[in-house]
Amino acid sequence: MDDLYHPRILELAANIPHLGALEAPDGAATKVSRVCGSVVSVEVKLKDGLVSEIAVHPKACALGQAAAAVLAMHAIGAAPAEIVAARESLRAMLKERAPPPAGRFWELRHLEGVRDYPPRHASTMLAFDAAVEAVQMAERAM
Repeated sequence: MDDLYHPRILELAANIPHLGALEAPDGAATKVSRVCGSVVSVEVKLKDGLVSEIAVHPKACALGQAAAAVLAMHAIGAAPAEIVAARESLRAMLKERAPPPAGRFWELRHLEGVRDYPPRHASTMLAFDAAVEAVQMAERAM
């Protein structure tokens, strides 16, 4: 289990930026893991087709919190398609042993050890699953 909870995971989990809620978000979503009960909410605002503000509210294990931190640190300025691509890359890394995500969300590589623990996949995916739903909602509202 040391490969799961290495120092960078714990550091990310302890330093999540953009915690809380936004006033009048363009899109919002909450995802729950049926396996462990972790919950992550994500709210976004879009401006000129890019994420201009984000708020995250994770009630999750260190892995879910670390993923939420990576999302929150790098989402501002991202196109919705980048967030969708990051979620798909994260899922492929965990489930198909694909290489870690690159680009804006490269720090998801720190979660590579989760691939060997399938019961932890759901909580690790929550923030990006919620973010995809939130940005898609925001796009529909535009």
